[in-house]
Amino acid sequence: MQLESMYQEIILDHYRNPHGRGLREPFDAEVHHVNPTCGDEVTLRVRLDGGSIADVSYEGMGCSISQASVSAMHDLVVGRTVTEALATGEDFMTLMQSKGDPAVADKLEDSLEDAVAFAGVSKYPARVKCALMSWMALKDASARALSAAHPTTPTGGNDS
Repeated sequence: MQLESMYQEIILDHYRNPHGRGLREPFDAEVHHVNPTCGDEVTLRVRLDGGSIADVSYEGMGCSISQASVSAMHDLVVGRTVTEALATGEDFMTLMQSKGDPAVADKLEDSLEDAVAFAGVSKYPARVKCALMSWMALKDASARALSAAHPTTPTGGNDS
């Protein structure tokens, strides 16, 4: 129970002292995600520097879980490549599917750092969407930013 108490404190600290909060410019993509189940919202901006995430900024409203999750995510992804950030997102998804299995949390602790505190949330299916909302927004915003940075050229035309 002592570990669960520590995890709750980490979540509350991220909620009370959010990291990365406040929409900043410049940015390469902005997305708005809503959890229709409970009404939690996040507007998330991503700025890339080559293939790395230079900044993630956001504004949101909702429960402590959704807002703490985006704060913890910010700390994990800024400065990493998009590929690394999305892999961390997959690790977080694995944690959210673990139904509170401590072995999964132990395995992912190095990858997820403070975000491993959300292990207890995975026991409550209604709250999993709250924790995942910002990660889905990051995935969406990263794809949009990469697409804008590397637009595909139309095919079928004659360049000669």
